[in-house]
Amino acid sequence: MQEAITIIEQPVSVSVPVGYSFTLRCRAQGRTSLQYQWFCQYQSDCRLIPGATNQDLPIIAEQTQLYTCRVNDLHRNAVFSDWVKVEVHQCVARGLPPRLWQGEPVIVLNPREQRVEVGQPLQLQCAAMGVPAPSYQWYRNGNLLEQQKRKKLWITHTKVSDSGTYLCCASNSHGEHWTNAVDVHVGTCPGSGKFFAIFYYAGHGYEHLGRNYMVPVDAPQPYAPENCISVQRILQKMQQQQTALNIILLDTCRKWYNPGRALSQVQPLEPWGNTVYGYSTSEDAEAYELQDGEFSSGIFMKYLKKHILQEKKVTHMLEDVLEDIGRDPLVTGKQVMEIKHTLKEARSLTDPICPLGAAAEHWGHGQELPSRTVTFPCGARVELRFLRLFSNLMFVCAKPQPPLAHITEPQLLLRQLAEVDDVAIQRESCLDHVETLLASVYKREELDCVFQLCALQKIQTDVVLQLDLHYTQPSTNQRTCESLQTTLQKSLLRQLFSQGKDSQAAPASTGSVCPQDALGQSTEPKGQGSLSTGSGHSLPSSSPSNFSSEPEENDESELGQLCSALPRAGPGQDRP
Repeated sequence: MQEAITIIEQPVSVSVPVGYSFTLRCRAQGRTSLQYQWFCQYQSDCRLIPGATNQDLPIIAEQTQLYTCRVNDLHRNAVFSDWVKVEVHQCVARGLPPRLWQGEPVIVLNPREQRVEVGQPLQLQCAAMGVPAPSYQWYRNGNLLEQQKRKKLWITHTKVSDSGTYLCCASNSHGEHWTNAVDVHVGTCPGSGKFFAIFYYAGHGYEHLGRNYMVPVDAPQPYAPENCISVQRILQKMQQQQTALNIILLDTCRKWYNPGRALSQVQPLEPWGNTVYGYSTSEDAEAYELQDGEFSSGIFMKYLKKHILQEKKVTHMLEDVLEDIGRDPLVTGKQVMEIKHTLKEARSLTDPICPLGAAAEHWGHGQELPSRTVTFPCGARVELRFLRLFSNLMFVCAKPQPPLAHITEPQLLLRQLAEVDDVAIQRESCLDHVETLLASVYKREELDCVFQLCALQKIQTDVVLQLDLHYTQPSTNQRTCESLQTTLQKSLLRQLFSQGKDSQAAPASTGSVCPQDALGQSTEPKGQGSLSTGSGHSLPSSSPSNFSSEPEENDESELGQLCSALPRAGPGQDRP
């Protein structure tokens, strides 16, 4: 039997900035003409909205509220729509939402890095605007957390295994958007989280009164110290980890950019010593790079790559770099490297790293993503390892798993089905000097097949890799090939880049480390090439830096409470 009244279009929850105009819609059908009346939550009560008797309810967002619509016919039959939540964000960054916003998710609150003791609660929070309101899904180390589907991630009693990199995906019918990735450290003592071995930066920068600044690519022009990252702040972060050696390598210009602006406020550094500065150029001078077709490489990086893995005192290694730059005729009279240090002990980049306490259990796994095992039709199993050594570079490694008695002469090949803007570089079984570094860092394992994926920040599409297994069948002595595919999602790849970038320093699993450009796009220039300064690159203008504050929160449990209290009211009543 047909219901007297059937709602055929329910209103939907939305999440919008204050002042945003939108419309809630409710559609129903019945055997007689229908009447509509909208209600809203007022504190703990529900009140009729005077004059709101149409199918559509126009709203100018002022505060977070709940709404429902009552539909009745001429025979006093009545039904209520679903309760919906209009979440209003009182403070969002300028320019949000974008001018041509279609309702797709827009992140307005990112989670923050957390350090908690074992057994203590953990809370991470994010928020996004969207029409309809986005749903949420949290991930740890790239793995979906089945029970974490709200803006707030809550773990009552943390374990060491809860450490990792967290991020959340906000999605609705118009698309999805990911928060920044943040690190969570669960330990039993201070300093049980990250250990920093080396910090390297190549890009636009400047110096004033001994203070160095790194300029982000999206800094507004003209930029000020507050738009840049102070190297001294990074060194403070490194000192907080109580490291035995701090190295700052800056491949930037050191000319003062804007003498009319005041310096940023930075707390004085602790006089702990064992800090080494390697400047690509001297004070008030520019740093040059070689242009060779589509590739470029800084003069400093060209010679740093040559000496970085030497087993000698780090200052002596940098002196070798200084001497090589001094002999280069391209920069004679233009660029001279400078070294400053407070090294109290004979420290080398190849010294073993020995973490103490609870940190030892997790040392070397901070950059290692979850592995996966694939099985070929022949029954052979291959483990895929995903390793990110630096912010914009990751390796995919394939390793066959025993037993392989039913096949002989197995050979693995990883390849990309479609190039992604020339970002990916394929490497087969033979490791060149780049993969030699990878092998030295992960020397406890044999790497059978390596695929190198660099410039993660430029990836615009999912990356599909194909794993080919070539083997010989002992029974027929014939060579056979089987193939499987795996997909690396673009959103996760770009978040991995953001994670590495925000970390501001790269942890390594042994004492052998290398700056990110040595593993990235830098190549050894052929011939002389052309010479330019690092400051000569134009910087794209962008909108001002984003900021956000915690949105007004209305717990979703209110919906359940109101729905459970909803009586079957008739049309003559003023509240549902």
